[in-house]
Amino acid sequence: MLFFLFERLHARIPFPNVVQYITFRTAAASITAFAISILCGPWFIRRLREFQIGQVVRTDGPASHKAKSGTPTMGGLLILAAVFIPTLLWANLTNPDIWIAVLSTAGFGVIGFADDYLKVARKNTYGLFARYKMGAQCVVALGVGIAVIVLSQHAPPLYNTRVIFPFFKTWIPDIGWFYVLFTMLVLVASSNTVNLTDGLDGLAISTFAVAAATFTALTYVIGHAKFSEYLLLVHFPPVAELTIFCGSLVGASLGFLWWNAHPAEIFMGDVGSLALGGALGTVAVLIKQELLLPIVGGVFVLEGLSVIIQVGSFKLRGKRVFKMAPLHHHFELIGWQEPKVITRFLILAIIFALFSLTTLKLR
Repeated sequence: MLFFLFERLHARIPFPNVVQYITFRTAAASITAFAISILCGPWFIRRLREFQIGQVVRTDGPASHKAKSGTPTMGGLLILAAVFIPTLLWANLTNPDIWIAVLSTAGFGVIGFADDYLKVARKNTYGLFARYKMGAQCVVALGVGIAVIVLSQHAPPLYNTRVIFPFFKTWIPDIGWFYVLFTMLVLVASSNTVNLTDGLDGLAISTFAVAAATFTALTYVIGHAKFSEYLLLVHFPPVAELTIFCGSLVGASLGFLWWNAHPAEIFMGDVGSLALGGALGTVAVLIKQELLLPIVGGVFVLEGLSVIIQVGSFKLRGKRVFKMAPLHHHFELIGWQEPKVITRFLILAIIFALFSLTTLKLR
């Protein structure tokens, strides 16, 4: 909205039109998102306490987590507000990529909200049945898949259904309508792995902030004609506007981390983790870096794989590989203190992010 306001003012009153620059609006969106998270955090925490919306801790988890019972949850609502408001203020709202990202994130957020609401209402850790939860995620992801197919058939095309492989310059296969299924796989996997990572104070939000910052850089580069040509990336001018959305994700994450850092004053809940995972997956799809996402979000992949391995091993062999899954709980149970687990996983997230950026030049 501010984008259009400044454009109209510039047409009548000559002044430096910095708002036209993606870099300025990304910085403004990040600062706005951070400010919303920081300034509204105390009020939001108080409101959650008044409504007795507290975390229900699983009984089979580490004993140290029992003290966290009753901590305000569903803080993802604050994150989403801090993401959507700056995006709507600073982005060009005629850009379809912005609306795909916002609506996809909101869709996953609604699923997470329903899950959190049932947990709070029932006073246990059982929310939506897994089949309903997964089914709803597939519906939202299907919507994104259909949306990008529509963009690919626009004249001129605003998208394509090719898949870019890291480290390969020329192998870019076009999978046509199968791209819808591919999109669904990316979004559902991304949403659930971020959700699985949300188990320690500040773990999911800090590692997500690193991934979001990486995608902010990637989105800007892919939307920039010269940078994308130099790095042999598919150049879609409209995706440059997504940099504002990514910047909002970074600012909102850092602001929420202020309140979620150990010992946490608020938890994001599934409304936050499912939405953020969905946002990350959606951006990866829109900028054609779906296969780079597992590298950028390497920590999320490790967390997801640990659950798959644990469940698979127990069903096939009757034995567990880890003391507990997801992976962060395993390290807690072997003696690592919670802050140490969080810090070391954050270091890993930074390493994965830096490696993902080097793959662009290695191509």
